[in-house]
Amino acid sequence: MAHERRAVYALAALSAATFCYVTTEVLPIGLLTLIAPDLGRSRSEAGLLVTGYAVVVMIVALPLTRVTRRVPRRPLLAGALGVFAAATAVSAFATSYEVLLAARLVSATTNGVFWAVVFPVAISMFPANVRGRIVARLSIGNALGPVLGVPLSTWLGGQAGWRAAFVAMAVFGFVTCVAVALLLPSVTPQQQSAGDTGPIPDRPRFVVLLLATILAVTGAMGAFTYMTVFLLDVSGFAAASLGLLLFVQGSFGVAGTWAVGRVLDRFPLGVVLVLLGLLTAAMLGLYGVGASKALTVPLLAVAGMSFSSLIAGIQHRVMQVAPSTTDMASASLSVAFNFGLAAGSLIGAGLLATAGVRVIPLFGGLLTAVAIALLAGHEMSRRRGRNHKFDHSSWSVRPIPSRDAEKPPASSVRT
Repeated sequence: MAHERRAVYALAALSAATFCYVTTEVLPIGLLTLIAPDLGRSRSEAGLLVTGYAVVVMIVALPLTRVTRRVPRRPLLAGALGVFAAATAVSAFATSYEVLLAARLVSATTNGVFWAVVFPVAISMFPANVRGRIVARLSIGNALGPVLGVPLSTWLGGQAGWRAAFVAMAVFGFVTCVAVALLLPSVTPQQQSAGDTGPIPDRPRFVVLLLATILAVTGAMGAFTYMTVFLLDVSGFAAASLGLLLFVQGSFGVAGTWAVGRVLDRFPLGVVLVLLGLLTAAMLGLYGVGASKALTVPLLAVAGMSFSSLIAGIQHRVMQVAPSTTDMASASLSVAFNFGLAAGSLIGAGLLATAGVRVIPLFGGLLTAVAIALLAGHEMSRRRGRNHKFDHSSWSVRPIPSRDAEKPPASSVRT
């Protein structure tokens, strides 16, 4: 019983850590108008605090994950959180733009390693037949970042200055670091490598999934980055209602992530395709009827729910088909996600300046539709290549004998 409770508490601590990383990565976006004049820089230069962060993650995620593969996971995760919290504290007291940027880039180096190992570590504490549920529970922290962390930090920055928001995240990061160090079970490098491969390794599926992720994230983030402009200029909402509308989008994302955990283990690929379909329908719907306030609100909720849930679904599927180890697969997914984030924001900015904000959801919906076609087309071609025999591992996964049966008592946890 003590092992069960510790695993559940450790999962909660790891989820809190994901909240820290997601919130802090995009924190400067809501504080641009405060950071820029205080440090004597333009808003575009302040925006590089987010862009530079994403670029560093893309560069260092894979090599750092490979270098740290033999490091025990508890000190690795606690150490990453410790450096992250320290860098965030330095950001809070930075006296120049250069110091702030350097601190952000240091924090970004820990981001790639953290996301590479946090999901494999979480699922290692629970039985194989609930891995999808564990991924979804851990992803609750991701979903709460945009709906709770960023708005609260932005509000705090407006009340007490932008530095106060960074101080708050540094303190929360240190607390989370201590919780992870105390609660996470000790795992030796030998134990890590024993249960660190995907249950159905498949390199072609893995590559196709990464490509679909880049397409989906590029399309979705292109739309979400400029959603407030769309709601103001196309839908005609008042500026005072934006906070409530974004809360609706984010809260449905949290609820959807929780709900997906109940079916993700049975239909891993099916869930991803359905969520991509919902996201596509929501994006195209916003393009078609976005001028109607009554129709925009439910479409915004569906878009938020499907995208947040999709992240959990893709993460779970990536670890299933990982061709080598789940940590390297997760690092590759982190690179793909950050590439899509940067590309979506950049392309969205270009569309905003040339074609107008109304076409941005159309761009997003078309890219997510291509992602669906890529995934579904690949599965159909595999089945045709196998004389039309149905490949059960593509759509649902039944519990299979694995080395998880040899894990300590924590593997009996119910969630």
